[in-house]
Amino acid sequence: MVGITRPRPGEHVNANGVWDLLQHKGKMTVFSLCLLLCADLLDLAVGYLTVTLEPLPPVVVGETVTLKCNFKTDGRLREIVWYRVTDGGTIKQKIFTYDAMFNTNYSHMEDYRRREDLVYQSTVRLPEVRILDNGPYECHVGIYDRATREKVVLASGNVFLTVMSPPNNISVVAENTPAPFSRYQAQNFTLVCTAKGGKPAPSVYFKRDGELIEVISYTQPSSEQDGGSAGVRGARPLISRDLDDTKLQRSLSLLDPEGRVPRQSTDSPQRVHTQGQQSHEPSPATEVIPETVVSREFPRWVHSTDPLYYFSHTNIPQSDGSVVVQARLTWTLNPQLDNDALFSCEVKHPALSMPMQTEVTLAAPKGPKLSMSPTRAKVGDTVRITVQGFQNEVFPEPLFTWTRVGGRLLDGSTERDGKELILERVPAELNGSMYRCTAQNPLGSTDTHTRLIVFENPSMMKNTQNQNNGASCVDIPGLTWMALVLTVTVELT
Repeated sequence: MVGITRPRPGEHVNANGVWDLLQHKGKMTVFSLCLLLCADLLDLAVGYLTVTLEPLPPVVVGETVTLKCNFKTDGRLREIVWYRVTDGGTIKQKIFTYDAMFNTNYSHMEDYRRREDLVYQSTVRLPEVRILDNGPYECHVGIYDRATREKVVLASGNVFLTVMSPPNNISVVAENTPAPFSRYQAQNFTLVCTAKGGKPAPSVYFKRDGELIEVISYTQPSSEQDGGSAGVRGARPLISRDLDDTKLQRSLSLLDPEGRVPRQSTDSPQRVHTQGQQSHEPSPATEVIPETVVSREFPRWVHSTDPLYYFSHTNIPQSDGSVVVQARLTWTLNPQLDNDALFSCEVKHPALSMPMQTEVTLAAPKGPKLSMSPTRAKVGDTVRITVQGFQNEVFPEPLFTWTRVGGRLLDGSTERDGKELILERVPAELNGSMYRCTAQNPLGSTDTHTRLIVFENPSMMKNTQNQNNGASCVDIPGLTWMALVLTVTVELT
């Protein structure tokens, strides 16, 4: 332990305590004396330097951000350098430099336009920030060493810039569509809402007819089972067809309270004309048969006024820093209750002042409109029968199936899928044949018929006549030659 003696009364004490200690020889070791002397010299040579950066609130893409670096020092300023840190801190990109030796500043950014006040604060402006600007920034300040101008003392500070981006696109689709209509077997139905371009990930929720849906959250399986969304984990299992009573000739749900079978809504359809449209007779080339709506016979276990909705969502990070959110709403579909129901998907995000929304209305197809090209088909023509649209907005996308009433299609198949039926080089035998188009989605099904009228082709008839005339001309010289031969034979005999 080093002892320090007090000065005698009246003895002068030097302001620099080191020299006072030198007067007391033998009171401390030489090593301790050197340490105190070095500390005193360092305090005289090296000044202090503190660097702090003002924190930043989250900003939205497109806004202008100003980074502020505050520093205090009693030394002479040498330089200020700003860095943008990327790749987890492994790469530092220089964005601004101030050199006090030449009293100049230099921007490494294209949008730097004005000289900053660099006395006690350095500011850097980032105009119209992007998602890629998100991340940490560092401010490095250097001052001269008091002992020598060849050495520079450095200090730094950092701040994290959080850039938010609202979703730029939301959409709602039905999963596993197009799909057929199932009359006797309940099936799960899933709506998928996709929100793209958001950072951070937005919150997504569903509404039905304007009311928030109470959902049961579940974890989506890693591998989808057969049947798509029918394999919802924790969802209410569907009743097996082998366990219900729908194998009876007629469902018990079709009986009225007195046990009688009510009359089905299968009356002969009538042609309905929309107001503003004129009634027109079918052309002689095509006979349009009115639409036939398939009657819906639902078992009693399908009817549920309070279905259970199951909700799940997944976040998919993108290379630009945004997140794609996919939210799924699954429930057991009831075509009688869910037809014409309005479902909306709403997205909330801190960068939005109000939620974004998109909506769809579940609807079964009604009144398919068919067109035939050419309108006056002749033998040998290629005929196209196409679905042009419906009388209503149909969602989800319907499934189209074509069949020929009372026979097979021209290629020998029993049915064909797609919005268009193509009959290549129709023969005369197809005249009067009738074709059925079935449009269906999980909410319902409808049939529309059209009759094909095939006319004779004059060009083909002319070619046939020319071929027959050519054959006759070839036969005449042959007969003449045979007659000459017979004449010569008779004269010789």
